[in-house]
Amino acid sequence: MASSGEEQSSSSPDWADSGTDLSCPELAGASTSPLDSGEDFEVLEDDDDDLSELPPLEDMGRVRTPAKDSQSSEQAPGEAAEDPQEWLDVLGSGLLKKKTLVPGQGVESRPRKGQDVTVRLKATLEDGSVVEENPSLTFTLGDCDVLQALDLCVQLLEMGETALIMSDAKYCYGPQGRSPDIPPNAALLLEVELLEARDAPDLELLNGKEKIALANRKRERGNFYYQQADYVLAINSYDIALKVIDSSSKVNFSPEEEAELLDVKVKCLNNLAASQLKLDHYEAALKSCNLVLEHQPGNIKALFRKGKVLAQQGEYREAIPILKAALKLEPSNKTIHAELSKLVKKHADQKSVETEMYRKMLGNVGAGGTPAKCKDKLPRSIPWKWLFGATAIALGGVALSVVIAARN
Repeated sequence: MASSGEEQSSSSPDWADSGTDLSCPELAGASTSPLDSGEDFEVLEDDDDDLSELPPLEDMGRVRTPAKDSQSSEQAPGEAAEDPQEWLDVLGSGLLKKKTLVPGQGVESRPRKGQDVTVRLKATLEDGSVVEENPSLTFTLGDCDVLQALDLCVQLLEMGETALIMSDAKYCYGPQGRSPDIPPNAALLLEVELLEARDAPDLELLNGKEKIALANRKRERGNFYYQQADYVLAINSYDIALKVIDSSSKVNFSPEEEAELLDVKVKCLNNLAASQLKLDHYEAALKSCNLVLEHQPGNIKALFRKGKVLAQQGEYREAIPILKAALKLEPSNKTIHAELSKLVKKHADQKSVETEMYRKMLGNVGAGGTPAKCKDKLPRSIPWKWLFGATAIALGGVALSVVIAARN
């Protein structure tokens, strides 16, 4: 699921004191190795003057993680895998398997996508070390709010069923792992019991605080996938967050709640543009940047990314004034300076190539850079106009002679 991540902020986010579970998108944020260092500009923090050392996304930060549980799980992964006939190969690839421990209430009791489900969760490594225990984890099924292994397999659980899920690292924390308790490329064994499934709340009936909290959870999940370099799932999470924010409402919000919703929306759009840029979806990224600028014309991140998108499309003439506008807002910003200088040079090279092409279209270019003059006609050559006049006179004389002869 992951191939790389991004450098993170050292600031402590507002969710740093919450309980740790596998649904928390920020758990992967503890890794300190910077990823994708080729990205010149990712995110601005409100109090930063220099954009050159910014975290990849809005509100990314470090999160405290609990110490590793020294107790072993009741059933080691090796013991659970002794009877392969009882395991269901969920994806047909052998990377994700499910085994029923306690039967449930029947196939008709399985939860549906879009429902909010509550499960009891216990996660262990291959050596039996417990890395997660949550007696009541709630998430929206099918929204990728939790690890893919959990999201995919809970759809197959019957109400009251307890099952083991054996997952490859691809559907858990991938090559990054989760510092300090889950190593890179670590497979996990999840023991899951389905406790409850209910319809998700009606978005139209959510009050301001509930809608803000829900949108932020989806956005933070997108940040997690962005760190894992899974930009498709990141885009999916940001899109869900934007749908929550833009959904109609039957509840009146306060001006403060409206302003906070707009702030979350701008963050989602900026991070969405960053993900789209990673996938070279330039038109989509340009649209996301323009939506930000409709709400905040002076948003530096959106201006920078818009300039970057146009530059990637070879539209240097349009990109340069946009970057100049960003630089005017942050005159001391070295990153914008560097990007603008690079674009100016590319634009000059582009004009030089175009000029050379036009010269070739208009004619041969001499040593002095000007088209060579046509060679002079030979001295004894007769201009075609004279030839034409002489021919006309001769023909006229012949015609006159014929007329006179006819009269005689």
